[in-house]
Amino acid sequence: MGYGMERHESASPAWTVLFLAWLIALGATLGAIFIGEVMGQTPCLLCWWQRVFMFPLAIVLGVGVLKPDSGTFRYGLPLSLLGAGVAAYHSLLYADILSEAMRPCTQTGPSCLDAAMTVMGLPLPYLSLSAFLAITGLLFLSKRDNA
Repeated sequence: MGYGMERHESASPAWTVLFLAWLIALGATLGAIFIGEVMGQTPCLLCWWQRVFMFPLAIVLGVGVLKPDSGTFRYGLPLSLLGAGVAAYHSLLYADILSEAMRPCTQTGPSCLDAAMTVMGLPLPYLSLSAFLAITGLLFLSKRDNA
């Protein structure tokens, strides 16, 4: 099976770590849907790109939890790393480390610089980056636990 576990061994360390990664991806996905659809806050361009990488992660990791194999790491890691890259860029913009000329969402469309784009006082770009980094770390841990 790739992870070296049968169905009755679902509580192995690798499975537990993968389950945590899936919970993070699922929470981030549901949170993004809630913010956009329920709260009515339109995502900016960079938020859309982060969704492009997070939404499939929830599916890939969920399938990996139900049917563990080495493909979960192979398919999940690129999504997580690319999403982390976009989220890191977005976080640098939010922190005003990058110049104004590099901002894709300033005058046209919504901006994540708005104070309304926070959850419990934390800016969405930072939350997204944290989620992608946590998922990446957990994917590596799940791979190591299988070795």
